[in-house]
Order: sequence, then C-alpha cells, then structure tokens
Amino acid sequence: MLSKTFTTLLAAGTLLATPALADQWADMQASKQLKCGTFADVPPFAAPDPKTRQMVGFDVDMCDALAKHLGLTPVVTPLSVEARVPEVQMGRVDVTIANLAYTTSRANQIAFSDPYYVAKEMLAVKASSDATTPEDLKGKRLSAAKGSTSELSINLNGSEPVTFQDTGSAYMAVQQNKSQGIVANTMTITKLVNQSKMSGTPMKMIATPMLLEPVAIGLKKGEDTLRTRVNEALYAMDKDGEINTLWNKWLGPDTEFKLTRDEKVQPIGDIKFTPIP
Repeated sequence: MLSKTFTTLLAAGTLLATPALADQWADMQASKQLKCGTFADVPPFAAPDPKTRQMVGFDVDMCDALAKHLGLTPVVTPLSVEARVPEVQMGRVDVTIANLAYTTSRANQIAFSDPYYVAKEMLAVKASSDATTPEDLKGKRLSAAKGSTSELSINLNGSEPVTFQDTGSAYMAVQQNKSQGIVANTMTITKLVNQSKMSGTPMKMIATPMLLEPVAIGLKKGEDTLRTRVNEALYAMDKDGEINTLWNKWLGPDTEFKLTRDEKVQPIGDIKFTPIP
C-alpha cells in the first residue's frame, strides 16, 4: 500500500514539475498588447516624426492595422537592422514588421508569415545603353553597395561586381564610366534615376528584376497559433484593400518613390524566386 501511495505521489510530482508549454498567443491576449519590432530610423518604413518624435511609416501603420485585426493594442519597439531577427527569436517582441525579406538563414532562426509584397533588386544603366534585360550585362561590371543583396544578385547574374561602401559611390561609378550599371532596391534605383535626369548623365531602370525578395512578418518559431492569426489578419487586410491604402500613403504613385504594389498576400511556395542564403 505504501509502495502504491509513493508511486502515485511520485507521478503527481512529476506532472507538477513538468513545465506548461508556452502559448505566445494566449499571453498576448492576456496582456492585450502586440509588441511589434520595426526599424529605428529607416523612412519610409519606420522613423521618428521630426515634429512629434512618434514613430511613423509604412511598417508602423502595418503594425497598427495588424493589432486592430487581432483585437490588441500596438506597442512599437524600434530596432536596429541587425536586431530584427534575434529580438523576435528571443521573444522580446511578438512580431517583426521591418521590411524583413525571407532568406534561408533567417528561416532557420524564426518563422515567417505569408509574404505581403515582393521586394526587388533592380538594375539601372545609362539611358543610351542598348541593354533591356539583366542577361544583356552578363560578364559586365555592375556596381553595388558592399556586402548587400545587390552584390549577391550581380554574382547570381554572372556579372562582375564593383562594390563601394555606399550607393552614392556606386552611382558615381556609372556616371564616371567605371561600371555599366548599378544595382540596388527599387526605391533607391527610382531616386537615382530621377536624380540622373536632373543632373549628370540620364539613366533608366531595367524592367526585369535582378532578384526577388519576399517580405513577410517575422515570428518566433513554434508559435503556430500566432502565425495562423497573423496570416488570417493579413489576408483580411489585403482583401479589404487596407494594405494597398497604407502602401500608397508611404510608397505609392503620389510619393517620391512612385511604386505600385502588384502582389497579393500569398504562400511563399507560390512565389517564383531564388531564395537568398
């Protein structure tokens, strides 16, 4: 009898000692907050308003909209570029909305929502160039910022990268005939092409992207309920036109970037792209 009693107590003690599995979504509902990591100072995605010092930008508005759909209060946490993945990985923020592109190395550390747009590495050449596709510049010298995905895209294209510490120097390399083109993200290339038409040698943007980068919301691995809720909210925001409204406010045709969002929220498996390591 004593042995049976001891066994029962031991089993009960084992159950009590076993920690309950964490449920981030349940914790968020209890706190009624969505802790959202954004860039600290990367306009137009997230940056302090010069007058109010409040964080503003496309990613900040996306945070607010997501929190509303989840029935939570948004709490924005500005992060450095390097902290976007580790902060959500360690649970210090619930989600990262900071122009976070999917890469295989990041996917080994955190989970991603379904992408809500596809960023593009674009190529600009002199307007007088006969080039119409990136393939036309295989084996040619193309400039980019050192260590960037732009440099990676040049290598993947079979071209020769000429790298600089900043995109301004990469742009001047084209102007000074040290390279035949420059690769950067769409917003940067758009601004540089516009700049070239005002001063210097006019340039044009090649329509075909050098590289596609699906952008999604970063989440902690293993939090399947939270990921499902976030995806449900994203699809609802897309269906209602809410994402396009925010996009047009910060990045659309009436802004200096003049970008059109053609994509819809979709599973990453539906996007034809070469994953970045």
